[in-house]
Amino acid sequence: MSNTPIRIGVIGAGGIAAKLHLPELCDVAHVEVAALAGRSQSRLETLCRKFSVPRWTHSYEEVIADPNLDGVVIALPHPLHVKYGLMALDAGKHIHMQKPLSTSLEEADEFVRRVEASNSIVLALPYVARPHVLAARELVQSGALGTVASAHARFSHGGPEVYYATVQAILEEEISSEDLWFFDANRADVGALFDMGVYAIAHLVTVLGSVEKVTCRMTTVAKPTELEDTASLILEFVNGAIGTAETGWCDGARTYGFSIHGTEGKLTNPPLTGNLIHSRPSSLVDEDAPLLETPVNTSQHPDVNSHQHWIDCIKARVQPPLTNASTARHVTEIMLRAKESAAESRTVDVQSRIELS
Repeated sequence: MSNTPIRIGVIGAGGIAAKLHLPELCDVAHVEVAALAGRSQSRLETLCRKFSVPRWTHSYEEVIADPNLDGVVIALPHPLHVKYGLMALDAGKHIHMQKPLSTSLEEADEFVRRVEASNSIVLALPYVARPHVLAARELVQSGALGTVASAHARFSHGGPEVYYATVQAILEEEISSEDLWFFDANRADVGALFDMGVYAIAHLVTVLGSVEKVTCRMTTVAKPTELEDTASLILEFVNGAIGTAETGWCDGARTYGFSIHGTEGKLTNPPLTGNLIHSRPSSLVDEDAPLLETPVNTSQHPDVNSHQHWIDCIKARVQPPLTNASTARHVTEIMLRAKESAAESRTVDVQSRIELS
């Protein structure tokens, strides 16, 4: 398979396809993006020209059914992910699923069952197999922080309209209400928690493992929607640690980062960087002694994008170890339980558990 191009179809021709999926796929060797499906003819023609895609169609089903394609990237609005994911599984396609996996636990369960019964390789989470995240995970597992007591992650930005403003040049057109479907409860189903909070939760789960309880508060501060634009969660992990995950669409300066705190030290990922800093006390008897701060060498982990990782897994015939459908299902349950918690003002149990290899 290494000498034969892997042929991919992309369904969905919005901002995420333009800014993430198509550019990253163009950087993966021995991969050909052979088809693109979407609603807008002008946008399809623009993206096909910019990224050398030979064919476009308005039919998602046509791309999925194409026997000449090996895999499908699903870059559609949240509620459509599993619908077309199941079609792709039926067609024997490998799948790169845009986050979040689903807005329904029943859908997520069905998808995981079908993936496990198939031969398809499925990447279904925000990409967390980054060098600094993998290094943090290894340091926690090695005991370098002592007993982990708490953790924090925040992933937030200025909102969908700000995001789309950054891709206007790629799409060669102004953003419209169709692009801002995120604000429409009928089309999006869920708000900032599922759009951006999924990153914060996925990072903490990757480093610390399964969550068993969640407490959440959500509100709408500034955006033109009845959905939440701001959310904060308290996560109780199976290993005893407590984490906080924050997210929202009202952070104009953007924040993407995390920290892990243990009895013998802490790890900090400064926001908007791929860096990791290991801090520990220089004295166990002098609280005011300076901290020993060391940049963590993350070079032992390959710095590849999610599409390269997906293709590597396809070639190796293994499911992604950290971004697979089962882990995506666990993160989906956490978010759904968080919605339940916010609506009922109580802590809610998370039933699923995961094993991260």
